[in-house]
Amino acid sequence: MTRLGMRQLFQLLLCCLAMGVHAQATKEGMLQLDLGRGEARLPVYVMPHPQATATLILLPGGDAGTGKIVDGQPQSGNFLARSREDFFKAGFNVLVVFRASDLNQLDYGYRVSKSHVAELAKVIAYAKEVWGQPVWLVGTSRGTVSGTATAIALGPDQVQGLVLTSSVTSKKIGAIVSQNIASLKIPTLVVHHKNDACSICVPSEAARIMADLQSVPVKKFVMVEGGSDPQGDPCAAQHWHGFIHFEKETVKLITDWIQAPQS
Repeated sequence: MTRLGMRQLFQLLLCCLAMGVHAQATKEGMLQLDLGRGEARLPVYVMPHPQATATLILLPGGDAGTGKIVDGQPQSGNFLARSREDFFKAGFNVLVVFRASDLNQLDYGYRVSKSHVAELAKVIAYAKEVWGQPVWLVGTSRGTVSGTATAIALGPDQVQGLVLTSSVTSKKIGAIVSQNIASLKIPTLVVHHKNDACSICVPSEAARIMADLQSVPVKKFVMVEGGSDPQGDPCAAQHWHGFIHFEKETVKLITDWIQAPQS
């Protein structure tokens, strides 16, 4: 599907969502979006903010599973999923997008596919119809692959800003610099932890993303330090890769920048 085709699809999705969505978004909870492929549904945790001036769509890494659902809330330990309340408290509508119900995994190849972009286009269309606010995509780890591919495919009319945390830098399909990021024309923030030891998310390579962002109106790279007690797999959410015990500080620098982007 061409980029034009994706944008036409987005307009169609807006039309399809035009009736009845406002009532669904009046309170926090899990939404199951119909993907139009059999019984498949896309789990999205919705947090509407009454004073929001923008909507943040959070794209977790790994296979983007919800974890256990306890009292209607996903228990995923992913950096973005577990930090959703901090994004909300900063004054934004928040949507956390998890893996579609008909998928066993959310690998790199699928994250740059037309099918996945169409899934996220449906979430964006929902957010636009319900709130009418600018939409920012915020990805972490594999979620940066999804966010970048979607922002490129849909363009600045649908996606107004992009945040990449713990970016996939090399060795995998969809690594950020392997995508056509020179075509991006939206504010873009890249955040990485100095001690990130994941072999496909190398801090020094993350800094090089800046050079390829040739058309964005404003961009910034931030290398953070801080946190404590990293545990387990260095590519997992409880390590430096997931900003362990530095979540609030990382979210604040992200949300402050979204509110006033500057180089």
